[in-house]
Order: sequence, then C-alpha cells, then structure tokens
Amino acid sequence: MRHLKAGRLAADIGGTFTDVALECGPRRVTAKVLTTPSEPEKGVIHGILEVLKNAGLSPADVEVFVHGTTLATNALIERKGATTALVT
Repeated sequence: MRHLKAGRLAADIGGTFTDVALECGPRRVTAKVLTTPSEPEKGVIHGILEVLKNAGLSPADVEVFVHGTTLATNALIERKGATTALVT
C-alpha cells in the first residue's frame, strides 16, 4: 500500500506538555508528551516519532512542519532567563 504524503505536521511546546499533530488526508494523529524545559527539542522529537509511527509514515513523508511555543512568553512572565525588554 502506498502512503500519502502528510499534509501538515505541527508541534506546540508548552511549559508542561508538548503537543504534536499530524494531518494526512482526512486522518489526524496526535500525541501529548512531557516537555523537558532544559531541552525542549526532546519532547518535539519524541512526539514526532510517535505520531509518524502511529500513522505508518516516515519523516520523508512530511511536506510541511509548523512549530509554536509558549516558552519565550513564559520566561518573560516568570522573569526567568536573561534580562529582556519587549518593545512594541
């Protein structure tokens, strides 16, 4: 059976969880994994591998990847990290 290419793969890194969603035609596969604040990429990679496995796809089948995060916003609100100014 020939697999369709995935239309969209998205990851959203939050302070506690990283959500990953894969849309392939009419099918959606999702994963929610723990975020490692010191290494947020670990949650993204873990979630991506999980949804690709569950969909029977490989990374080469992904056409579009979208990424979002609240980590920078949380750092500003919680006053963590480097001294930063938000200029609008």
